[in-house]
Amino acid sequence: MIGAAIVYTGLVITATGIILVVKPIERLHVTSRSQGLAVLGIGVLLTGIGVSIPPSESRVEKAETRLDEFMPAWHFNEHHTIRIAAPPGRVFEAIQRVRPNEIPFFNTLTWIRRGGRKAPEGVLNAGDSTPLLDVATRNGFIYLANDAPREVVVGTVVIAPRSGRGALTAQTFKQSLPPGFALGAMNFVVTPDGPNASIVSTETRVFANSPESRRRFARYWRVIYPGSALIRRMWLRAIKRRATTPATP
Repeated sequence: MIGAAIVYTGLVITATGIILVVKPIERLHVTSRSQGLAVLGIGVLLTGIGVSIPPSESRVEKAETRLDEFMPAWHFNEHHTIRIAAPPGRVFEAIQRVRPNEIPFFNTLTWIRRGGRKAPEGVLNAGDSTPLLDVATRNGFIYLANDAPREVVVGTVVIAPRSGRGALTAQTFKQSLPPGFALGAMNFVVTPDGPNASIVSTETRVFANSPESRRRFARYWRVIYPGSALIRRMWLRAIKRRATTPATP
């Protein structure tokens, strides 16, 4: 989070510096192109610092979720929560059935992530008609847990050495892997909150088992973090809409 904030602060300052190099703005106390270059340099420096900060490792003290079981330690994560006026069973069903076109900005942000290029079906090109978890789990992700109506966990290999990628199973997340791997996992947890309401949380964790894989993923994560966070918040809202919309007879 801090790294991403520094990166985007640096990018904003860099963009401002480019403008000031083209046309100095006296109201900003920049009266020459050389001053604009100085602003540009500060922005580039901040961006470089942001992507280079070494990530720290976090670890759960006691496993409370299935995500804790499969990924008790991580270097990168994000967590989001929403309250939904629906019972856990209905909410869990909504989690399983939400489609990409129900998540605002999903297709736009994933199009940007893949650079506008055409791609085979996958999380970055999920289409509209198939539930997003179905698309994910037949294209690189696997179910690590699917405990209705409490928790669903999916996982994938984010980074792997050229010679090290093999069949992905749940056991992959519990064994010691050769250096160079980064594993990612995401869950949805549904907790009852009264007679007809639920608290839904989603957390994404990535564990990288070598300095090089941590550096590689840090550069990626700190650039895409704002879009990733927005997708997950919109995903939770899509779950809420589906769970609270009366079924059509």
